[in-house]
Amino acid sequence: MARSTGTLFRIAGPVVVAKGLAARMYDVVRVGKERLMGEVIQIGGEKVTIQVYEDTSGLKPGESVENTGQPLSLDLGPGLLTSIYDGVQRPLPVIRAARGDFIQRGVEAPALDQEKKWDFTPALKKGDAVAPGVLIGTVQETPAILHKVIAPPGMSGSVKSISQGTFTVNQPFGELSGGEKLTLMQKWPVRRPRPVKEKLRPETPLVTGQRIFDGLFPLAKGGVAAIPGPFGAGKTVTQQTLAKWCDADIIVYVGCGERGNEMTEVLTEFPHLKDPRSGGALMNRTVLIANTSNMPVAAREASVYTGVTIAEYYRDMGYNVALMADSTSRWAEAMREISSRLEEMPGEEGYPAYLASRLAEFYERAGRVRTLQGAEGSVSIIGAVSPPGGDFSEPVTQNTLRVVKAFWALDARLAQRRHFPSINWLTSYSLYKESLAPWFEGRVSKDWTSLTDDLLALLQEEEKLLEIVQLVGSDALPEKEQLTLEIARMIREFFLQQNAYHDVDTFCDLPKTFQMMKTIKFFGDKAYKALEAGAGIQALTAMKSKDKLADVKFEKDYQKLLDQIRKDMEKEFASL
Repeated sequence: MARSTGTLFRIAGPVVVAKGLAARMYDVVRVGKERLMGEVIQIGGEKVTIQVYEDTSGLKPGESVENTGQPLSLDLGPGLLTSIYDGVQRPLPVIRAARGDFIQRGVEAPALDQEKKWDFTPALKKGDAVAPGVLIGTVQETPAILHKVIAPPGMSGSVKSISQGTFTVNQPFGELSGGEKLTLMQKWPVRRPRPVKEKLRPETPLVTGQRIFDGLFPLAKGGVAAIPGPFGAGKTVTQQTLAKWCDADIIVYVGCGERGNEMTEVLTEFPHLKDPRSGGALMNRTVLIANTSNMPVAAREASVYTGVTIAEYYRDMGYNVALMADSTSRWAEAMREISSRLEEMPGEEGYPAYLASRLAEFYERAGRVRTLQGAEGSVSIIGAVSPPGGDFSEPVTQNTLRVVKAFWALDARLAQRRHFPSINWLTSYSLYKESLAPWFEGRVSKDWTSLTDDLLALLQEEEKLLEIVQLVGSDALPEKEQLTLEIARMIREFFLQQNAYHDVDTFCDLPKTFQMMKTIKFFGDKAYKALEAGAGIQALTAMKSKDKLADVKFEKDYQKLLDQIRKDMEKEFASL
């Protein structure tokens, strides 16, 4: 659509109405003298409603509004990794260097460095056919990631010319037979999912290095998980730990409406984190999107789309991408505020009636896929939810539950007891467990599924027994039930608790996770048999070898220690 201009008619916070503007839904417009960025969200007769991504104070009716004729689109190309953007892909370090610590209204900066030259190696030659998804060439974007320049959807023809050398993102390195120039950068509208050849079954786990997730509630590559929890339960630390240790190739971290001090922590810590895979900087395979709670509310609504579009772009190169959205509750609150300004009919708790469909649309963009070029890639989405007062019955949590398959519920009571990660093992679940079982049984051990089921059953049994203990005390229980409580305590303290700040315990590989589960089960089986043979419960609970399991978490050479523990257990059981 050609550019057109109109005038401001009405202003209500971030929502403004223009008259005389020819526009389509979701067109990007420039509002007022300062050319504030906005997006068309409603059209009624000659009036066009616009959500402005910046502070609208000082705007006056009668000021001009210009339509760019384009939807909100991202610049995609080499240079995305290591970058820190706001919700509409403005590079924050670049703006800070030019304008200081505070972002002025109407400020613009290119998302990708226009001056930097990249070494391009072509994968095609003159006369080769080009179709959507075809690999055109490669650029070494960071030491950790090879950037694959893929023909975007809609591009077709044959190569008229192509060159190897150094190019900026806008500089043509080749041309198609129809005259279309080939550049390193492409644009893509954020609200439109990038096309794929087919979606694949989620059969490979996203290994996180966190025992409670890998062992009890696994997430598949291309899967979706929600981490709901009240303030202070550890959502942000959990997401940062997952970002650092999960086996995804690319990390996209979206700080959506989080408090400024939390986001500052992320922005200052991430650039200094070491990548456990390469030994280099973790930022070499990370994109950060920062939209804090004091930034304009409309840009918060756009930030999750910005994040998932970048994730899909790298997925199309054949990479496994993990997207951390912290938190989707703030995104929903932004939708609620915009909806009320539009005077739409409110749904439950004032959220718009389309809350459920918007959440579903966002999470549906995850998946393990066969890309247009035939490669395999995935986008896994882990969304934090911040229910007010920790009430999981509120609309955002409930509507998220309808679309996610892994639910990692944080519990404030566990956090108060200093049990971290404070995942409640009774309310959490994973629907990927069955489809991932063959992978775990084939790659780790054939006993993996039965072991995890046994551990969960013991934890559930403990919960029932604790209700009785509160009434009559633990000494009134039969000895077998007392032993069950002791084994469940070992699972909680020796296995589920994990220290995110300890050099060794912050990451636990799958063989170690399995061996720890196996040793606890080994003790349990022996103890039940000893009890039946007449051993006393006091003698079993006083065994020193089982308490040494607590040290395994912090031991690099864990196999040696576990072997010794099992030998000591055998001796102690024999002496009983």
